[in-house]
Amino acid sequence: MSNNRRDFLKSVGTLGLGAAIISPISAIANTNQTEEINLDAAIDETKPQTISILQTTDVHCQIHPHDELFWENEKAVFRKTGGYAYMATLLKQLKKKNPNTYIIDTGDMFQGSELSVETTGEAFVPILNALNYDLYLPGNWEVIYGKRKMQTLLGSLDAPKICTNMYHDLGEGKRGELIFQPYTIWNIAGAKIGFLGYTDPLVPLRQSPNYSKGILYTNPEENLAHYVDVLRNQEQCSYVIIIAHLGLSQQIALANRPECEGVNYILGGDTHERVRKPIVCNYSKVVEPGAFGSFIGKLDLTILNGKVIEDNYELIEVDSPKIKPDAKIEKLLKEKESVYQEKINQVIGYSTIPLYRYFVVENPIDTMILNALNWKFPEIDINLSNGFRFCPPKTTPDETGNIPITNGFIFDMLPVDSTVRTAKVTGKQLKNWLEKELNNVFAQDASKRFGGWVVKFKGMEVRFNAFAEMDKRVQSITVKNTPIDPEKLYTIMACERDGDPVDMLCRMKGVLDAKNTTSTLHTVMREYLKLNSPVTPTPEKNAIILDAPETLLTQVTGVDYTFR
Repeated sequence: MSNNRRDFLKSVGTLGLGAAIISPISAIANTNQTEEINLDAAIDETKPQTISILQTTDVHCQIHPHDELFWENEKAVFRKTGGYAYMATLLKQLKKKNPNTYIIDTGDMFQGSELSVETTGEAFVPILNALNYDLYLPGNWEVIYGKRKMQTLLGSLDAPKICTNMYHDLGEGKRGELIFQPYTIWNIAGAKIGFLGYTDPLVPLRQSPNYSKGILYTNPEENLAHYVDVLRNQEQCSYVIIIAHLGLSQQIALANRPECEGVNYILGGDTHERVRKPIVCNYSKVVEPGAFGSFIGKLDLTILNGKVIEDNYELIEVDSPKIKPDAKIEKLLKEKESVYQEKINQVIGYSTIPLYRYFVVENPIDTMILNALNWKFPEIDINLSNGFRFCPPKTTPDETGNIPITNGFIFDMLPVDSTVRTAKVTGKQLKNWLEKELNNVFAQDASKRFGGWVVKFKGMEVRFNAFAEMDKRVQSITVKNTPIDPEKLYTIMACERDGDPVDMLCRMKGVLDAKNTTSTLHTVMREYLKLNSPVTPTPEKNAIILDAPETLLTQVTGVDYTFR
């Protein structure tokens, strides 16, 4: 079925309001334009009408209900949330209440689980199509299987894809065309709602460089004002929304830039933050609806005479124990997982304490990874683990009284089974690297923050002030309980990143004697758990934050926002 035909059928499905979805291509050659105009003519624009935009993001291929962490009364509590079949039911219920509903996903759809790795994301194409999304944005992890595979996966989705800052790299610094269309328009209730899409331009730095080979990214501010002008003045949109996968700090920074004038909302993603009340910035409002399918963001817009006269936003928890799963989706999930189910659910060890990765500074999941590396390679001075955000918690004991760690959970924690790599660095290099890493997390200028949290380490104790100036955060460093010597060489261990220079390890440049081991992160974890289970990976306070609580749950400051 052609896009135009499919869009027209969608418009027929909301006959009373004359809804239509317009892309830059279909707007030029739309064979159904007459029908859409006739449908619009039937609208009584003198009466307010409410439309809804529903958003999911950063689901990271978590197809089943899972344990989720909430921060309530200054402590962590856990509830079951999420699961695609449960999301599907809730999305259908919301659309039934208001047929004038538009459903979007803003990225990280194809990375984050064993099923995604085993099928290089392909298992998720029919699942996403069955959920009847109306629009997609590629996230920073959509490139994990390479550019061509990303294009194939996203191209196999039925709904339009937009991204206003990803270009074909023609080589020698030459920029080709945009990979995806730059915008789309929802024509609904007598109004035109324009959507732009921006994904993280830092992907080549944050991810292994080879993942995004062949892609050039630009900062949103480079062409944002141009496309706002196109939507506002050429397309005559009365409301403009950015769907973004930039991270909450970056999205707030963008909403405060003059290039964002004319943008009403930024529906964001990437940093898994849970914005329950829109953050009001100079030019736009900003929201972000959590991760792992635990939440659905719901933006209601009231339209009168072709204009949005009111907006209301809420974050809806996907409270799976209270939701009946969608039978069609549940059947599809079983079908896609059946070949790999036994391997995914194989228990390879146990933990005596809940496993999670929500605190900015230290977490049990990363502590367990570091303990495993230290156990396998005790001769190494310092073990490092990236400040990843993905992986839902694991907190429910089985009949043993302990919390099972499955093979699938290893993939949830570490979707890329990277080779373990060693190198040597001076104390001075370590200090400079730590200052840079901390600035990536806590930079006063929000636009300079990366998407991750504080890098994790074992064998080294670092005391720091998160909110000090650049290069003045680290107060002390000890290695093996001895103050660091700027001239001494220390051995470090981290994971190899595909495409990094030979003298770089964990974004640390100029390392010496870098070499790969014969182990991967997954093999180390399995060996460690086999011989040491049950484990109790209590964070060891190797990173000590001096000017904020160790339970810090967000890097966002200076705005009315609390993670909970």
